[in-house]
Amino acid sequence: MTRSKQVGNHKNDKKKNIAKTWKTKRRVKDIDQIHEDMRPENAGRLLKQEIDYDVPGNAQHYCLHCARYFVDLKTLKEHFKTKVHKRRLKQLREEPYTQEEAERAAGMGSYRPPKQIQVQTQEVEME
Repeated sequence: MTRSKQVGNHKNDKKKNIAKTWKTKRRVKDIDQIHEDMRPENAGRLLKQEIDYDVPGNAQHYCLHCARYFVDLKTLKEHFKTKVHKRRLKQLREEPYTQEEAERAAGMGSYRPPKQIQVQTQEVEME
């Protein structure tokens, strides 16, 4: 029999639950959080950020749909052509899950298929 998670670390007692750190190491935003970011008031704020030296590209080159920062404009434009970005656009076409939809699934209403949202790659300013 094997254990499902590793609890301790012999060399370093400060890391008690290693399995949790493995699961959350590369945590990215969920689809519903990105839908919130795509609203016009939030999108404008995210695309025009102040300079932040802790983030790649000083937070000046940001992909709104993938929630990723890029080093320069060329890298951002190359990212728009990749499979990763195109798959994310396809995921974002479906309307986010709501509490009303959960209630309809539980039998408190009639089923309605999720709406399709028109999502396009963001416009990039030339520098």
